[in-house]
Amino acid sequence: MRDYFLRIYRCIKSILVGMAVTLRYAGKDVVTAQYPDAIVPLAKRYRGFAEYQVERCIACGACARACPVDCIRVEADGKGKTAVLKRYAIDYSQCMLCGLCVEVCPTECLHMGKLHDMSCFERGQTMVEFTQLARQGRRTVEPYWLAKAREMDEDVPDWVSVVQEHYQPLPPIEWGPVGNIDVKTKPPKSRSWA
Repeated sequence: MRDYFLRIYRCIKSILVGMAVTLRYAGKDVVTAQYPDAIVPLAKRYRGFAEYQVERCIACGACARACPVDCIRVEADGKGKTAVLKRYAIDYSQCMLCGLCVEVCPTECLHMGKLHDMSCFERGQTMVEFTQLARQGRRTVEPYWLAKAREMDEDVPDWVSVVQEHYQPLPPIEWGPVGNIDVKTKPPKSRSWA
């Protein structure tokens, strides 16, 4: 009989402890961001999907060798200063956004971006071909929902104008032999929206 009342006491005590935690936060401001209606605040050192400057790349493959999950593909014709980059791709279905590829890049052509939304309908769409993006004048992928909204001419949230400026294509990037870049100079500042 004593165990029966002890169990009832413990149940009531655990409910009261839980309700105390709930009541402590009941009067505070809501911290949930209603994405995509409101922009999501990101930390300064946030590691999102990569931004790649193909014109600075020397096709050394250091990023592919440093990748712990082998999700980076680098293909080039030739070696050294006569190399011409054919393909640079990252499979984001495998990438764990660790940033090791960024740390080893000698020309700083690869850096972590602020993009956190790469929603898609098929796994194959997570393979990003950066050389094809460069031909379109882009350094990173465009969120699927943003491309669809632009295509359908729909109303988008107010903060999207800042994002659209970031993803607006530049003139197509032309590149040839990779050895024509001075690796000691700092890369030009890239636009960032967060």
